[in-house]
Amino acid sequence: MKKPSSKIREEIAKLQEQLKHAETREAERIGRIALRAGFGDIEIEETELQAAFEELAKRFRGDKPGTSGRKEAGDSSTGSGQSETVASGAASRIPSEA
Repeated sequence: MKKPSSKIREEIAKLQEQLKHAETREAERIGRIALRAGFGDIEIEETELQAAFEELAKRFRGDKPGTSGRKEAGDSSTGSGQSETVASGAASRIPSEA
């Protein structure tokens, strides 16, 4: 039996609310991490910062030309050591406000 459109709209509204909450949690998590890493003290254009975040996301997804951007479930090449390397490497490229 097919669902009436009103039920489908209710489900869509619930899913949109769930999505909104999930995005808020993710934004808060990333924001806390960025603040701990010192991004709150850096004066940088938002577009430039977004581009840097996109590059970082590509690095952790393992994006390469011709790939889907997703790592296989068993691929554990992004260990905790790499995040420290990224953090220190990113800090060395960011001009200090000294």
